[in-house]
Amino acid sequence: MATEAASAKPEETTVETSADESAPLKKSRKILVAVDPSDESTYALKWSLENVIQAEDKVHLLHAQPYPKVYAGPAGPGFYVPPEVVETMKKQEEAVSRQVLRAAKAMCEQFKVAAEADVIEGEPRESICDAVEQLGVQLLVIGSHGYGTVKRAFLGSVSDYCVHHAACPVVVVRKV
Repeated sequence: MATEAASAKPEETTVETSADESAPLKKSRKILVAVDPSDESTYALKWSLENVIQAEDKVHLLHAQPYPKVYAGPAGPGFYVPPEVVETMKKQEEAVSRQVLRAAKAMCEQFKVAAEADVIEGEPRESICDAVEQLGVQLLVIGSHGYGTVKRAFLGSVSDYCVHHAACPVVVVRKV
């Protein structure tokens, strides 16, 4: 048994190198950047492009489009909302999504980073965490609105939720 181990060849390890053969190839990472119409989101994307994202990374921009909000009126929560109103609200949300993603892709192009862009419909905090798993990303970048304790208690925090539930490391970028 000892002679088998001594006579076995050690495994060879190969490292891929770049065209100049002196530097190893960098492994690309899948990075998801959650974007919305806020200044904090724009800042988070810019910060990540300057500090985290590299040209070889696979960047995925995601805008979580919330379901249209229907508020209770004087007749209570069960009043009738005409389909035309719901359709108009949906078209408005789609226009916002297109604008947000167009601006985010333009920023990525300025940094010479290729990016895919998608819209996902649903509650942002759950939708972002679901997308992390579906896309198999290695890093999530998300902005922080900087809500105080009271506001966060009532409104919730998408970034806080993602930190605790996303299946990858999360970078929360706070605008300073």
